[in-house]
Amino acid sequence: MILSFLNKQREIGLLILRVGIGVMFIMHGWPKIQGGPTGWTELGHSMSHLGVTFAPVFWGFMAALAEFGGGICLVLGFATRPVALVMAFNMLVATLVLYKPAEGIMSAAHPIEVGIVFVSLVFLGAGKHSIDGK
Repeated sequence: MILSFLNKQREIGLLILRVGIGVMFIMHGWPKIQGGPTGWTELGHSMSHLGVTFAPVFWGFMAALAEFGGGICLVLGFATRPVALVMAFNMLVATLVLYKPAEGIMSAAHPIEVGIVFVSLVFLGAGKHSIDGK
């Protein structure tokens, strides 16, 4: 009986997932937006893990915008799939920054876990309780 009820609540589950992770990324991204060019430069140097060493201010701003603006988009359910894809890429870079071979995969567990959530949202979409669903 409970499983039957829960199976009918898929859309509510997607709403909770989107809003919850979106709010957390708004709060996580806002200080990075406020960091200005100095903070963006430091953040942008993370792209060197992918061999990209030019325009660190640009890449840092894009990462901050992905987290803050992406969080807003997820809360609203607007452009959920492309936003989730960008945010998954952001988590890939964070994984590369945090991964320490001596410590193992757990050194980068958080961005890996959140990246899995974002990849899942790429496949699932926003659901009907969203701008995308209207």
